[in-house]
Amino acid sequence: MKKYLLILATAVTIITGCVKDDEFLTTDPTNVLPDEEVWKSPDLVLSVLADLYNRYPDQQTITNWAEFTNFDEAFPSEAGQYWRTKQVDYPVDWWGLWDYGYIRDLNLFVQKCKAATELAPDVQARFLSEARFLRAAIYFEEVKRVGGVPLILEPMEYDFSGDPTYLRHPRAKESDIYDFVIAELDTIKSILPDDANIKARATRGLALAMQARAALYAASIAKYGAGTPAVKLPGWEVGIPADKATAYYTKSLEAAQALITGGKYSLYRKKPEDLQENFASLFYDKSNNPEVIFALDFKLKSGKTQEWTIANQPWSSAEEQQGGRVNPSLNLALQYEKLDNTLSPFATNNGNDYVYYDNPGDIFAGRDARLGGTIMLPGTRFKGVPLDIWAGVMYWKDGKYNIITGDNFGDRDSIPVAGAPKSSQVVGTDGPVDGLQYSAQTGFYVRKFMDPAVGSGQIGTRSDVWWVRFRYAEVLLNAAEAAFELGNPGLSSDYINQVRDRAGFTTQLTAAQITFDRIVHERRVELAFEGHQLFDYKRWRLAHRVWNGETISATDLVSNLGKADKVSTMIYGLWGYKVYHPGNVNDGKWVYRIVKPSNVTAAHRFNLGNYYSLIGSDILSNNPRLVKNPNQ
Repeated sequence: MKKYLLILATAVTIITGCVKDDEFLTTDPTNVLPDEEVWKSPDLVLSVLADLYNRYPDQQTITNWAEFTNFDEAFPSEAGQYWRTKQVDYPVDWWGLWDYGYIRDLNLFVQKCKAATELAPDVQARFLSEARFLRAAIYFEEVKRVGGVPLILEPMEYDFSGDPTYLRHPRAKESDIYDFVIAELDTIKSILPDDANIKARATRGLALAMQARAALYAASIAKYGAGTPAVKLPGWEVGIPADKATAYYTKSLEAAQALITGGKYSLYRKKPEDLQENFASLFYDKSNNPEVIFALDFKLKSGKTQEWTIANQPWSSAEEQQGGRVNPSLNLALQYEKLDNTLSPFATNNGNDYVYYDNPGDIFAGRDARLGGTIMLPGTRFKGVPLDIWAGVMYWKDGKYNIITGDNFGDRDSIPVAGAPKSSQVVGTDGPVDGLQYSAQTGFYVRKFMDPAVGSGQIGTRSDVWWVRFRYAEVLLNAAEAAFELGNPGLSSDYINQVRDRAGFTTQLTAAQITFDRIVHERRVELAFEGHQLFDYKRWRLAHRVWNGETISATDLVSNLGKADKVSTMIYGLWGYKVYHPGNVNDGKWVYRIVKPSNVTAAHRFNLGNYYSLIGSDILSNNPRLVKNPNQ
């Protein structure tokens, strides 16, 4: 008889009496409940289901900060992680997933839930639909990473005959897995509660949001996979025929529009007086948040917390002597437009001289509010404390500017100019100091998902900010992309303009301005640090073109902004300097330079074999019916 091992929130009865020796092996344990007991109690079933929710897989997440520094979004400002900026070829198994233990547990839950006659019908139906949602979700995650996998929907049992061959299943076609995911979500969406206040469990809105995303992935693989014919298998375990693209795009748009017109969700707009803070608040405000559809929640009182804020807090306001690990790249910051709808590098020089700014934040003025809502910029604040991000003093001597800086946060030194003070601060309290971990080595700290609450940066408290997996803005962008690919740029612009309006743009994009480059751009700036970049670039078949192993210069970095296939293989930063030039009009002003951290020594290369992660040799040897992924 199968039993569930449960760690219950309430105490179970403890046997305190003595047990006779001959009864020891037949005495039921008190922390294990038989199936028949579990499936009589909605509370116990919910405990089992909660464990299944907790096993939902994420590739990039706030509980594993280093994953956000693998590509070109950020630099890893921790000594033990510098290797990520030194490797050329991405490993072929870096984002693999083959979790049939989880799938088996979900299949068991579905089987037993169907047989649970003592549960109320509505309760049983919801539990069953949630398990089916989670099963669809794990298959979606697997197909994103490794392509078609064996589609197993019943718990398999070994008969101890000595012949396990009947347990071996071949890989399904990649399209078959997407079709299963989409069909499952179609089946359960009307059974799940249609309640936007539910954020941590499956709802009708979540089923539609995942359906829109999954169908969009399948559609773009079908369309853009035609450009990489080497990235497929003869049996279509990898790759999707191009003639399936239109149907998938249509399904994606239908699902997104069903959620949009349903009126249950909307863009977060609680702080219209400060659009940067409004965007940042979207990710930590858990009170009646209209945008969040599904999140991994954390709660301080329950002890379920995360340490994103501890890992990434700026030194100037740090509540522990650590932080600053995820340093957003200049590569990313350059993607945020001016409010006149143009892409332009930050003005650092005018050809013959530096551009001088009165305040350190002036260089970022007049930009998309998502820039400051995603990245902590020089001249801004966190937890009420001004960020002190500047790389050194630029002083005038011998007819030219020279630089003096420090080796630690807020170092002081004597500026070697006659009449200068004996001791002056020569580098910001937050850095950047090249090679100094926890300092803003790119000139930036991350803001998205950071918790402004007092104590969130303390090891003893930590943070309960949630990890947002699905939100309304992504649904709008999914709809925009699907509409564009279906030949309706006017509808696409309607959806994109809603997202841009929240970011402070007042001139709307026209249908003629909607291009593939624009689609890619909008997702990049809206969804940064939310785990989308890798899978977007994979499905568009852009990854091997963007991360092509070619060394890039500072000139390359600021060229061709907004192009979907712009090469971005090395992380750059933007460092500010305080000007010391007594008697000159520029004394006390600020200038900026584009820099490459010294630990960035290699240009990343995404090979064709990276599009679908390696299936381990142990898995292949255990099941000869499986075929290897291409180019491996």
